Amino acid sequence: MATNQLNAWDFAAIAIYILLVLAVAMYSLCRSNRGTVSGYFLAGRSMFWLPVGASLFVSNIGTEHFIGLAGSGAASGIGVGAFELNACILLQLTGWVFLPVYIASGINTLPEYMKKRYGGQRIRVYLAFLSLLLYILAKISIDIYSGALFIQQALGWNIYVSIIALLGITALCTVTGGLAAVMLTDTLQFFIMICGATAVMILSLKEVGGYENLKIEYMKAIPNETLNSPNSTCGYPREDAWQMLRDPWNSDIPWIGFLLGKTPASIWYWCADQMMVQRVLAAKSLSHAQGGCLFASYIKLLPLFIMVIPGMVSRVLYTDEVACASAETCMEICGSSTGCSNIAYPKLVLGLLPAGFRGIMLAVMLAALMSDLTSIFNSTSTLFTIDIWKVFRIRCFKKEPSIRELMIVGRFIVIVMVVISVLLIPVLKDMQSGQIFFYLQEIGSYLAPPIAAVYLVAVLWPRGNEKGAFWSLMAGFVTGIIRMILDWTWRSPPCWGEDHRPAITAKVHYMYFALILFVVTVLVNIIVSLLTEPPEQFQVIRTTYWTRYSTVKRPDDGEPPPYEEDGIELENTESLSNGAVVEIRKEVSCCKKGYDWFCGFDDSVKGRLENQKYEDRLKKINTLKQDKRAKIFLNINLVVILGVATFCYIFFSV
Repeated sequence: MATNQLNAWDFAAIAIYILLVLAVAMYSLCRSNRGTVSGYFLAGRSMFWLPVGASLFVSNIGTEHFIGLAGSGAASGIGVGAFELNACILLQLTGWVFLPVYIASGINTLPEYMKKRYGGQRIRVYLAFLSLLLYILAKISIDIYSGALFIQQALGWNIYVSIIALLGITALCTVTGGLAAVMLTDTLQFFIMICGATAVMILSLKEVGGYENLKIEYMKAIPNETLNSPNSTCGYPREDAWQMLRDPWNSDIPWIGFLLGKTPASIWYWCADQMMVQRVLAAKSLSHAQGGCLFASYIKLLPLFIMVIPGMVSRVLYTDEVACASAETCMEICGSSTGCSNIAYPKLVLGLLPAGFRGIMLAVMLAALMSDLTSIFNSTSTLFTIDIWKVFRIRCFKKEPSIRELMIVGRFIVIVMVVISVLLIPVLKDMQSGQIFFYLQEIGSYLAPPIAAVYLVAVLWPRGNEKGAFWSLMAGFVTGIIRMILDWTWRSPPCWGEDHRPAITAKVHYMYFALILFVVTVLVNIIVSLLTEPPEQFQVIRTTYWTRYSTVKRPDDGEPPPYEEDGIELENTESLSNGAVVEIRKEVSCCKKGYDWFCGFDDSVKGRLENQKYEDRLKKINTLKQDKRAKIFLNINLVVILGVATFCYIFFSV
């Protein structure tokens, strides 16, 4: 086995990776459409299926997946792979049900869709704030913590020094190039992640004598402190470790709860979360968006093999450390009293791989962290700027903010979110009970089902109205927050601890709670909607699945002023008597030139003509037209991926 020390070859691999990322960021910095709302936040809606699919995958697979999936694999077996197969199916719900509605409605953000669907601003602003809360609790903080954990294991740095080093490069990619930079770096990092993780899987399986031998050795991976303490039951692998969907009442992944309870939270994540949907909205057409969903789904079959299985290998090779069975031992090994399964993947990489490959895998982990963080930062910036700041400015000052103001606010809010998330990191060490991935699923199960329910009703039931949607969100939020506070107050104890939790948390699995929360939200929505007046007829034009192809003009469509987008004024031009438009050259300071270049502003005639071409192309995208052969090809692959995912569920569960 290799030593844990990084050498010159490892640092060279990391340096090459960082240079590649910076090169892509600089390329995006030179793009001309970063100075508009759609250009910065939606990459000018010009992406084809490969970067769309790659960005979907790597935006989902951050360091918390490498750390979390491998850690849960080490702790409890292959069951955690069920979450990845679930995504294969729900991505198609996004591409074939939700996405056509979003595109047809012509929105930039999902809260903006709610404003078009129901009218009013309160649902829009509330959903934007709730999404930011979810990003802080379940994404940014966990990403930063898990990425810093890996670097701490590799380099021995202080965890906060690691965080600062990571955030510097990440912020550069996000703030400069917008979503275009994010998606282009995602595509680069997609190939790095897949190649590196596949290499680790092959080498790790070779180390334990292959997959069949792993099945035997994993069940024998019991730490010495357990073997030396006959009365202890801690440290033993689960009897159902090689079963994916498990006993419906007495297991960590009850199959009924998973299929019916986990699905609502996944509907939010894949179909109604700005971070994920923003990637498919950036596609150049509906066909390319659906192709990106299919591509991401095929790749989502891999994490079970390239992340979960290596985590199980790590338990076999480093049993006493990864499967520590007492608070004292775990605290000594990894600094957490709740368990050390989260170090399974870093331990495997640093202890197994030869010189050079360790650096490559550290680059892979950096790629996973940066791709996830850049995606979250860009979506955070989008939500706050368009759905909170813009609404605030219009209501308070009766004036739309200029494009320059929106770009500045969008970049500044990223810094604020990072600071808040870093301050939460000390809390996370003890909140996730030694398994980051299941902590993420719990948070999603308490806050996401009401959002999923409201979007599902909005898209599929034209009779639903604003009052029904709003009060169902309030009911769902209060119910979910109560359960979350109870869970945070009485955490699930490790094997060696006593369970003092109240029955609502100890006896009702979070997946079953998510199902109850989803059903309650839907019922409140339906009942309140039926007891109040129906929505205005124009509000359902192109905002439901059944009206997505409608060509009726909405009163809130509005034609933008010529060559203008969201507050850009037509400066430096003059109309001649013959109708021609000429550009007036004015002296501009060097500082303003540098600022405009950095933010991508171009208010020249050429720049405005490019914006007009974009508006014309956007109208074509919103018609949802598809080539017949492309549509047939996409539908065939839809059936294939659904069949493959279903087969995998059955194969690994029976």
